Amino acid sequence: MRVMEGEALIPPPIWMMRQAGRYLPEYRKVRQEAGSFLDLCYTPKLATEVTLQPIRRFGFDAAILFSDILVIPDALGIDVRFEEGRGPVLQPVDALAIQKLSSDGALRHLVPVLETVERLRAALPHETTLLGFCGAPWTVATYMIAGHGTPDQGPARQFALNQPDAFQQLIDMLVEASAQYLIAQIKAGADAVQIFDSWASVLDAEQFSRWCAKPVAEIVKQVRSEVPEARIIGFPKGVGAFYRDYAAQTDIDMLGLDWTIPRTFAQQLQKDTPVQGYLDPQRLIAGGAALDQGVDDILEALGAGPLVFNLGHGITPQTPITHVEQMIARVRGKA
Repeated sequence: MRVMEGEALIPPPIWMMRQAGRYLPEYRKVRQEAGSFLDLCYTPKLATEVTLQPIRRFGFDAAILFSDILVIPDALGIDVRFEEGRGPVLQPVDALAIQKLSSDGALRHLVPVLETVERLRAALPHETTLLGFCGAPWTVATYMIAGHGTPDQGPARQFALNQPDAFQQLIDMLVEASAQYLIAQIKAGADAVQIFDSWASVLDAEQFSRWCAKPVAEIVKQVRSEVPEARIIGFPKGVGAFYRDYAAQTDIDMLGLDWTIPRTFAQQLQKDTPVQGYLDPQRLIAGGAALDQGVDDILEALGAGPLVFNLGHGITPQTPITHVEQMIARVRGKA
């Protein structure tokens, strides 16, 4: 929270995206007990447990709510399920289905998630930041149009180009539902929230501004109209040179960076907005000298400014736990 206010801390605070997940044996045990993935997300006792697991094991400086970006379309009445080996599968929407969607009742559907936030706030150490989150409207919409993930989310891109009015209607609904969801998370006890735009990189400049930056800016505006002191992290993965425009247009408090941008550009971005990231998750898998070098390069480039150390995307299931321990020790100056 201090870094989001612009303070530089040595060592920087640290957490990992997807830090509660399949790389941990204790998570896999709870996941098996829960049944389906969505059942785990909607069972407050179990979702609280898996959120706390990496805090107990590693002592991260932030815990992020265990949930998924696709609980929003699920709350809108779209059939959402997660298939082993395939990932999320949704009932695709077309222009007619979009007209029939309504956000009325969405928050009632998400009450179990908000209960998890309340439980976490009560259980976490005072010094540990609690992060809520949602998916950005563009990224969530790509899954709703295609019904699943694709290599370049081409179905949603074509839909947005061919039927922009219908797509705008979908985006507007997702903005409203997401803003209300984030407001509810903050009121339930989240210290800050992150907006994940995992598929922001596939759009050209005009489409990026319309479908990525402007909707997130509207979410930020709506959240702050209800909670003026709200702190918001934006993560438009892989957008390269668009990072600067995104930060300026959205008025976020912190900018999440992936690992593909030059360090000099990351330094320029940090002058205007506190940053988070941007270690390549592959270095975490590799461990050894490759991991140490990646950590050291980030600390050298960004450690003197407002930085939260993180990965440039989520941790992957095959990551050795010992490598996570190595990374933490390196960041905190114990290796």
